[in-house]
Amino acid sequence: MEEQKKVLLAGIAFVLLIVVGAAIYYFVFYQKPEQAKDITEMPQEQALAEEQVKPEEEEIEPLQIDLDKSDELMRERVGELSSHPKLALWLMSNDLIRKLVAAVDNIANGQSPRAHIDFFKPEGDFIVAEEVGEQFIDPESYKRYDLTANVFVSLDTKGCVTLYKQITPALQEAYRDLGYPSGDFHTTLKKAIMELLKVPVVEEKIQVEKKVITYMMVDSKLESLNQAQKHLLRMGPENVRRIKTKLKEIVQALGFQE
Repeated sequence: MEEQKKVLLAGIAFVLLIVVGAAIYYFVFYQKPEQAKDITEMPQEQALAEEQVKPEEEEIEPLQIDLDKSDELMRERVGELSSHPKLALWLMSNDLIRKLVAAVDNIANGQSPRAHIDFFKPEGDFIVAEEVGEQFIDPESYKRYDLTANVFVSLDTKGCVTLYKQITPALQEAYRDLGYPSGDFHTTLKKAIMELLKVPVVEEKIQVEKKVITYMMVDSKLESLNQAQKHLLRMGPENVRRIKTKLKEIVQALGFQE
């Protein structure tokens, strides 16, 4: 069985973070259906020749990281992935790897990772517009996440993949520190990503109703989404689309079969 491949996005924390109502998010596990096998056999010599020209995967050595002293290294490495000025400000938070892992774990369980990524909180308030006695999410609310999406799509894809492979041991250590001594972070990451991929891109206006101090979506299918999924949905269709496009680009760079 082929070894499961993993993904990061120095924004992974970032993508998932974004997704979370203030955040960026980060990884995606996307696998296309297996292609139907061609029943026509090719000559052995041709098959051997094609096998020989296949590029070998670049060997990337994992970094030896002390989790309690990893922030400076992460700021340096992640900072190299994009020249966007906002990224450097976000990286001033502490315990970056631990917060990333905790956020992914929350999302995998359908919970909001907001507590771990408060430094990604967007500016401005949630806005509701009223039309003919009905209330809808104002498109202006989506613009609060434009900056987050801009930073995410500016990340260098190849650099993200390399960094992920380098810090995989540290991610696994941080995950086990959460209380999963025999757990696998990548399995949890995949689950988190699959939860986010279930979020629809809603082009039409989303109707809401006021419930005491919060709003509920009138569409029962949208309201039934879990907390993490709702955060992503509220980023708006264009930002969701841009983030998914970037994630697929990273997936391709990782060599996933489609």
